[in-house]
Amino acid sequence: MFAYYLQLGLHSLRRNPLLTALMVFGIALGIGTSMTSLTVFYLMGSDPIPWKSDKLHAVQLDNWSAEEPYRAPNEPPDQVTYLDANALMQASKADLQAAMFKVVWPLQPENPEIKPYSAMGRATYTDFFAMFEPPFKYGGPWDRAQDKENARVVVLSRNTNEKLFGGEDSTGKKVRLNEIDYTVVGVLDKWQQRVKYYDLTNGAFNDPEEYYVPFTTAVELKTRASGNNSCWEASPKPGWEGYLASDCVWIQFWVQLDSPARVAEYHSFLDNYVNEQKKLGRFPRPLNNRLPDVNAWIVDQRVVPSDAKIQVGLSFAFLIVCLVNTVGLLLAKFTRKSGEIGLRRALGATRGQLFMQHLVEAGVIGVSGGLIGLVLTWFGLMAVRGLYADLNNVAHLDWFMVLTSVALSIAAAVLAGLFPTWKACQITPATQLKT
Repeated sequence: MFAYYLQLGLHSLRRNPLLTALMVFGIALGIGTSMTSLTVFYLMGSDPIPWKSDKLHAVQLDNWSAEEPYRAPNEPPDQVTYLDANALMQASKADLQAAMFKVVWPLQPENPEIKPYSAMGRATYTDFFAMFEPPFKYGGPWDRAQDKENARVVVLSRNTNEKLFGGEDSTGKKVRLNEIDYTVVGVLDKWQQRVKYYDLTNGAFNDPEEYYVPFTTAVELKTRASGNNSCWEASPKPGWEGYLASDCVWIQFWVQLDSPARVAEYHSFLDNYVNEQKKLGRFPRPLNNRLPDVNAWIVDQRVVPSDAKIQVGLSFAFLIVCLVNTVGLLLAKFTRKSGEIGLRRALGATRGQLFMQHLVEAGVIGVSGGLIGLVLTWFGLMAVRGLYADLNNVAHLDWFMVLTSVALSIAAAVLAGLFPTWKACQITPATQLKT
């Protein structure tokens, strides 16, 4: 029967092409608008590493001033000091741990045709690669011994390797960064990060790093972080050594804890560490250590702005307006078919059969509007990427959102068709046959 209802629906829609086009375009416009904003909203806040997001934890230690919190009402800093990062790395109490910070060094290619340029990188520990799992195309990360030796080694991004070496295996070759030669030990493959969750402080949607070097090497070379640096009091000593000994926060610190029991153990370790530091005159605020996992961290750092939520609400309000218009058009269309409906009732069609026939017709409108709406969504996301460069990674359709779009369009059309279809089924056959 479905095929028969579908045939009747298509025939009915062809008889009124202008009215059909208005309904389809109304659904498509509402779907395109709502799905554009919903896609960006969904990808902003979705789990970036679902297979282990509950095992990765940002470390927060409240070393801020006793007079006021880092952020109201009582939020600890989102980064840690060098003193604390170094102590936690030395303690090595987590399953995996990595201190890191953003660096920008001049990159000087050997190829004279490529001019030197400033390249953004990340100083970190080798555990970074095991924790966040960037895929390698060639080679691999440096080892822990090289962390301790302040080794001059580097892992390149795929784009940087293509720019410097034409995409060939460059492991063992040299790259000159900030007047120093580094040996390439690994090259990453394409690493698509919707949200740079391990460094939200310096931009959740920033471009990926172009290279990675050992944390200890960057510190030995007295490299200051190119990202956010916050201090609540002056350094105790001048110069680089004073900076390292200060309570300035500029380092991101992440740990991997493979079970809830390990999380509790590590939290207890942090509390004991801070209590020991209090005896040395540090950490004047009450104990306030935190270990949010990836998804909690994204919420805490407000990656999804409030205006994005407002935009989603407004776009769905517009979809409702489009549906109301579609309801009116369907009601007009089905009312004009009252004679046909009355005749079918007189010939034995039940109200249930008529209801299904017209509901299928509304569904065809929804599918058609959804498919066109997908095209409009694609154009909408392309416009978002053009207007907001920092949202480039979250302005893309994936299969989940494509299926959501189709399902939403069908549901919208069916909902819009319920009242007109019910109204059409109330037509009395005798009245129509007399006229």
